[in-house]
Amino acid sequence: MPALPARRVQRAHEAPGRMESAAAVRRAVTNLGRRLRAERPAGALNGTKLSVLSHLYRLGPSTAGAIAAAERHQPQSLSRTFAELQGAGLISRRPAEQDRRAVVLAITEAGRDALVVDMAHRDSWLAQAMEDLTGAEVELVRIAAELLDRLAERPR
Repeated sequence: MPALPARRVQRAHEAPGRMESAAAVRRAVTNLGRRLRAERPAGALNGTKLSVLSHLYRLGPSTAGAIAAAERHQPQSLSRTFAELQGAGLISRRPAEQDRRAVVLAITEAGRDALVVDMAHRDSWLAQAMEDLTGAEVELVRIAAELLDRLAERPR
């Protein structure tokens, strides 16, 4: 058999239309985010509360300042959210071990349960929405999700 000619792999930064691709991804992610928010059940936690719980779930106990920085908020703007989450039993507060003046926030079992229920509801909607896709399309969406996660974690 004759050898296949070597193909040069074209990277995204070399591809024409990178700005158009970026705009298409931004629009799609925005639309999907809007739809996922709309699919949350009535009485569900708001987006800010879910972001705080998600941060604590993924990264473990954190200070208010660390959570605010990661979520791009001022710590003062989240103080009410922290108080409401604590009042609902979804997070706990304790003094930091190194600096007793600082407070460390942690997700509680009830907070994990609330977050899991919220995610499961939206995941269920999304799985149903993908029923019309082929197996290859579903795999492509999964790969795209991994790539979008990598882009989101890219340093500034």
